[in-house]
Amino acid sequence: MASRVNTSFTLIPNQKYRRSSRRSSHVSSTLDLDSQPLSGLGNFKALPLEIFQIILRYLSVKDVSMLSMVSKTVSQHIINYISTSSGSKRLLLQDFHNLELPGKRQDSAVLEHYRSLGLLFKRCTLLLPTKERLKYIHKILAEVPCFKFNGCAAPMQCSGLSCYGMLLQTLTAGWDELECHRVFNFLCELTDLSRKMQTIVFSKPGNSRKLELRIRLFCRNVLFDHWTHRSDSAFWLTRILKPWPMVNQARLLYIIFGPISPQDGQVVWQKMIEEPTDESSLKGLADAIKLLYDTGIKEWTADDVISLIDELSVVPREWLLENNARLLILSGNDICFTFMASKAVNGRTAELARLIVFLALVCEKELYCMDWAVKMMQKVCKVFSTSVEKNSFLQNVANAFACIIMEMLQSIMSGDRDEEDRIFLNLFHLVHAQANFHKEVLYLTINSIAT
Repeated sequence: MASRVNTSFTLIPNQKYRRSSRRSSHVSSTLDLDSQPLSGLGNFKALPLEIFQIILRYLSVKDVSMLSMVSKTVSQHIINYISTSSGSKRLLLQDFHNLELPGKRQDSAVLEHYRSLGLLFKRCTLLLPTKERLKYIHKILAEVPCFKFNGCAAPMQCSGLSCYGMLLQTLTAGWDELECHRVFNFLCELTDLSRKMQTIVFSKPGNSRKLELRIRLFCRNVLFDHWTHRSDSAFWLTRILKPWPMVNQARLLYIIFGPISPQDGQVVWQKMIEEPTDESSLKGLADAIKLLYDTGIKEWTADDVISLIDELSVVPREWLLENNARLLILSGNDICFTFMASKAVNGRTAELARLIVFLALVCEKELYCMDWAVKMMQKVCKVFSTSVEKNSFLQNVANAFACIIMEMLQSIMSGDRDEEDRIFLNLFHLVHAQANFHKEVLYLTINSIAT
């Protein structure tokens, strides 16, 4: 049976049809072009490699970093450019001792350059395994003497290790913990850091002053100082300390964060045992202790941190109690209370009473609120389980004030003139501290009775 043709629709004019045909042909040809495999260089494919590298010279490091993400082929060409003598000369700035520019301005510009370079390396080596990334970057950076552990003859005037640390921080930001472990192990193998640390922790303090300084600068500038998140700083500090026994951890902590000489930057070992020190000498140590205590890293318990403070207070020999008290105050209320409660629990009430006297002395000298010291003593009293223990402890505190005042008086009577003036000033502060301490105790007592 013949089929019927529906003639109710409008016929399309031939001219219109032909135009449509041409358009379809154009779309088809465009699709054919898009379907062809494009070069990873895109329009750069038409340029000789030398011209491509000349173009890179006119781009900032940030722009080169952005360009490296265009394709794998472009990234590889940029890696090859970095490996050339002209590329490395341009990218690896080495004006770490430039005295013509003001220090802070120069350091800031060079650090920013190496932050951008770290980002470039991060993007260029994105597809490589961690070990290969580190090997490649080390091969490039090995040309810079100031990036080496012993590479610079004037390390205190050099910003090389800081730039290296900035690059490393930018490169590894966001890496997982396992990868960061590999980075630390790679650096330890590269610098023989573990053996160098072994040398200083087992030798007499101050016997290897130059090595102590080198380790301090490397750990601070490369591994520690550039992190913005406290958890990252705590991770790297843990990697440095944890392989060692507690006594060696305390020694390393002092070397890396303890007081240094303003003249040559070397560690001052006698500062804590000879005379009362200032806040600036203890701030680095206090900040490091807070970092380990507050960030909740699984490798560090509260007992570990308290034991570390105990060990630290005898490096290289037993500290003056005033310096102990100042360190505890700078470390914060939680650490201070935990340390004191540990002594109370272990029956070391005589030590605890003397410590409270020096807490009061530091409060008096630094114009801190004396009621803080009284409230800390009140809080420690609650650790004791019986009223007999509490009364005995309070009696020890009263006796400690009297004994320490008598010790200072005897020192004044038997000491030389210079020593006598210093101790007399200390005695002056202690007498005022005792008066203000007992005044706050009376206030507390009266207020408790009133309520």
